[in-house]
Amino acid sequence: MGLILLGAVLSVAAVVTLRWVHPVSSAFMLEARLHAFASGDFHYRTDFEWVDLEQISSHAAVAVIASEDQQFPFHAGFDFKSIRESVRASEHGKKLRGASTISQQVAKNLFLWPGGFVRKALEAYFTVLIELIWPKERILETYLNIAQFGEGVYGVEAAAHRFYHKPAARLSSSEAALLAAVLPNPLRLRVDRPSAYVLARREWILGQMRDLGGASYLRALESEKAAFSPRTPGSARATSRPR
Repeated sequence: MGLILLGAVLSVAAVVTLRWVHPVSSAFMLEARLHAFASGDFHYRTDFEWVDLEQISSHAAVAVIASEDQQFPFHAGFDFKSIRESVRASEHGKKLRGASTISQQVAKNLFLWPGGFVRKALEAYFTVLIELIWPKERILETYLNIAQFGEGVYGVEAAAHRFYHKPAARLSSSEAALLAAVLPNPLRLRVDRPSAYVLARREWILGQMRDLGGASYLRALESEKAAFSPRTPGSARATSRPR
């Protein structure tokens, strides 16, 4: 019981601290580095550079929302509609597709490890903490900085320099959509050598970005309150991800 209480106190302290202090790494970055070392890949390096949300193109922010979580400004950490749709699809024999929100992905990538039922339970716990303590702008800023876009490439600033030789602030809508297109599996899907599937996803994401209203969709974050309470979806139309 004492260990559980200590763990709860430390986890809350970590989330509160990271509300203002930028993380210098993430659990997923550390896990990838350890895996490379264990497999004898001593040339592996982590390409990661934190930038503030104001230094990231609005196209990149809208692209990841359009691709990963179109109800991000309005939900309280969990997209129950997408979860129900995913479960129904699996019941009809279709492949179980992901329904993780941006908040859940931040919780997983920043604090946890891939796979396992224990991890899923802790992911839900950290998601609640993050939504309670952080405003949506901070959640989005963190996601854009720690999401993986290629082997060893974390965050849009590193990805923009690696693939486009420019800072994240200058990403175009097409470039941002291509980065977002590889998020489901950045080790298999390539920004530098995009497959037909990745190019099709880019076009779908661009269409979703237009449907959401582009950068104006981000205004929904301005009125977001850092409190765990139900939110009413706005007028933006959310369309299911291509499978």
